[in-house]
Amino acid sequence: MFYVGVIYTGAYYGYFHLSPFALGFGFGEFVLHSLHLVTFPVLVGAGALFFVVAAAGHHPTGLNGALMRSAGRWASAMARLYLVVVAAGLLLLVLWWRWQVLLPYRWVGPLLVGFGLVLGVVRQGGLSRPSSPWQAATLVLAAGLFLLWAVTLVSGQLGERNARNDARNVTLRTGLVVHSAQSLGLSSWAPGLRHRDLGAGVHLRHRYEGLRLVIERAGRYYAVPIGWQARTDNVFILREGEGVRIELTPGVL
Repeated sequence: MFYVGVIYTGAYYGYFHLSPFALGFGFGEFVLHSLHLVTFPVLVGAGALFFVVAAAGHHPTGLNGALMRSAGRWASAMARLYLVVVAAGLLLLVLWWRWQVLLPYRWVGPLLVGFGLVLGVVRQGGLSRPSSPWQAATLVLAAGLFLLWAVTLVSGQLGERNARNDARNVTLRTGLVVHSAQSLGLSSWAPGLRHRDLGAGVHLRHRYEGLRLVIERAGRYYAVPIGWQARTDNVFILREGEGVRIELTPGVL
């Protein structure tokens, strides 16, 4: 969970040109961020993988015997085709690596390879003359590495996708109004950032509006302007202190 959280937060805050390590994230925060990966498709896929392995090695008894026998035969039939599944995954990996094909689904390649290797372990367990433990251990290790690779790709893709969606709907995030005695020199091509000079008679004469909060850490506010673009616009780092006051406002539709 820690590893998945690191990959997710790195991709999410990397979209905003930030690093979770520079932000000072701790172990527990990385673990909590890993829960973003607990989505319906992931749960269905994990459940299907567990069911195939369990059904192949299950000795049915009782009322559910017919169902488990049928599932076991189906799982055993799939296990006999494990090389086909592995080959399909390797083909997808080559298409992605060499020709950048199916980039949004690049995680499918290592997932199929890992799933196929798991089926290979199931097949070996069902043979009348099972292979040596070293061969089974090698398949399990290789399957684990490919499945970890798939999880890594999914975590990074999910983090970047969520960051892109949040940037697209940045007006829904918490707003910042910054009052400053001196000009902060904030500049951006984004049209949402507005600066008003209230005049020499006002102590906090400079007022900045149109900012949205990305994250607050250790008294520092990381903010982007409305209409922010990842490729062209800045991320502002603001800190409240003498001569600077920051107000938080609700996001708006």
